[in-house]
Amino acid sequence: HINHKIFQTTPTRTTTTNIRPTMLASSGRILLRTATGVGGRTALKALTARVSTSSFGVTNASKPAAPSVSKPFFSQFASKSTVASSELKERDLYDVSKTFTGPDACKVVGIDKLGITEVPTIYRNLTYQELFDHEVANGEGWVAAAEYGDTFAIDTGKFTGRSPKDKWLVLNKGSESEKNVDWNNINQATTPEVFEELYEKAIKYFNTKEKAYVFDCFCGANPKTQKKIRFVHEMAWQQHFVSNMFIRPSSQEDLDNFGEPDFTVINACSQVDEDWERHNLHSDVAVVFNIEEKKAVIFGTWYGGENKKGIFSLMNYWLPMHDPPQFPMHCSANVGKNGDSALFFGLSGTGKTTLSADPHRALIGDDEHGWDEDGIFNFEGGCYAKTINLTEKTEPDIYRAIRTDALLENVKLNEADGKLIPDYFDTTKTENGRVSYPIFNIDGYHKPQMAGHPNHIIFLTCDAFGILPPVAKLSSGQAMYHFISGYTAKVAGTERGIIEPTPNFSACFGAAFLSLHPTRYADLLQQKIEKHGSHAWLVNTGWSGGAYGVGERMSIKTTRSCIDAILDGSAEEAPTVKDEIFGFDVPTSLPNVDPKVLDPKQSWEDPDEYDASAKKLAGMFIKNFEKYADKGSTDYTQFGPKM
Repeated sequence: HINHKIFQTTPTRTTTTNIRPTMLASSGRILLRTATGVGGRTALKALTARVSTSSFGVTNASKPAAPSVSKPFFSQFASKSTVASSELKERDLYDVSKTFTGPDACKVVGIDKLGITEVPTIYRNLTYQELFDHEVANGEGWVAAAEYGDTFAIDTGKFTGRSPKDKWLVLNKGSESEKNVDWNNINQATTPEVFEELYEKAIKYFNTKEKAYVFDCFCGANPKTQKKIRFVHEMAWQQHFVSNMFIRPSSQEDLDNFGEPDFTVINACSQVDEDWERHNLHSDVAVVFNIEEKKAVIFGTWYGGENKKGIFSLMNYWLPMHDPPQFPMHCSANVGKNGDSALFFGLSGTGKTTLSADPHRALIGDDEHGWDEDGIFNFEGGCYAKTINLTEKTEPDIYRAIRTDALLENVKLNEADGKLIPDYFDTTKTENGRVSYPIFNIDGYHKPQMAGHPNHIIFLTCDAFGILPPVAKLSSGQAMYHFISGYTAKVAGTERGIIEPTPNFSACFGAAFLSLHPTRYADLLQQKIEKHGSHAWLVNTGWSGGAYGVGERMSIKTTRSCIDAILDGSAEEAPTVKDEIFGFDVPTSLPNVDPKVLDPKQSWEDPDEYDASAKKLAGMFIKNFEKYADKGSTDYTQFGPKM
């Protein structure tokens, strides 16, 4: 049952929680139904109206794609949380939940300062068990019978990835952000007036709600640069998502002393901007950040990643502006038993999450990190992994992390013996199926979430042309060239409109999240590499034996063998040949790797066709890098390919 810590805002009246579940027997299973507090259905109806296709296949044609809180749904499938005793300690350490009810609930929590004053019930930082109970009681999704434990699953409607063309930054005239932001088609400018209209719309909407979910958290494990972030959501699963992804308060004292947040995100995802044309936006979806006002609003998209990546873009603004400047990174990180740390740069779908989840090393984090005078540190408190073709054999850590407290997004569920079983191979809904989970779902994760300066820096690229070798050693100059270039391929499903791998240059392996000019970050990386002597490598997780459509995707086994060779030092000692066009050193022999794969030209049936394609790719690199010539502290053009 739901067991909240209830706080009255008026001492003369006894209050109870807004949701009172009733336990009902159904085929030997537990049934949760709300006796009161069905306001969550309003938001749910908005979601079902926006769902274009169902990912689950557990509803018939006469029913909406998303579930409603109804007896047929809950009586058909088990809906209780299963928690192994070994997991209880870790998850129960996060226990700072408070529920506020009454006319002053908003004031007590502090969201009255945002203009939200009329919500009578506020759920602040619910525990994982409470989140599960709310998700089930509100009918926000399904309980999936994952192999390692029941896992809540949701459908985000037609948005199964970020909507980058709908993200905006407010251009405040005369401000610091106006001078420093790299204004372009990624950091799109909108006006303070547009933001104010959307902000007022979001506030007005929340003031009609019977309840709201408020989550106060931290971004950045190093206290020196840590940021306090507040999220205001309308559904429990959204708080679940940010609880997984950000650093949770470790004690009640952390929450009591939270004070004013450094930034607040108000997520009114069930609402849309009907005036988008008048606002000069691209659609009725709007994700708008105002750096000076320290606020953001989200309209029209249910995709959880908008919360996560929006704050990452802010960290990419804040940290380089710090004194002394710090280096934010779109990378995963892990650490060996001897304290040797490694960074894995790469865009979505290149293997950051998969390759950093190493059974022989401790995971620091899978996506966002910082590098300062003390070493590297995680921005987040969890992981956000792709589930496409996921098996325990190929990715054991991620597969086993899908258990209680994880949250599945847009993953197909098949009914079997009264249970809903995840099917990671069915991509009918999207190839960007995801799972978010708290870092403690990874066995043996690195609890300090910080480590020393990295021994190895690995640039992951998904080469759709099949030209680049599975591994190459880079000089410091080449490292900077490839970092700025950020060559990879956009992988199907990670953004709207992408249905197959598309060649793409993304500066710093994360152009979509860079708030400043790419050379600002490149200069910081150059300083770090020179000071700490880190080794740099290029690893291709893309195609071999031909381009996409002809060759085959590099196997995870091959890529892991290359990574192992880097981390154990054998790649450093291996014999190499210099690539005639790109100039980097390519190992000719590595343990457990086919020599023909190491030499991509040998893997092609037609060597002449390979040469022609290699020159074509080199030309793309050269053309792309023209915009960075004579920018920053050093012109790295000299370290690129030679025609």
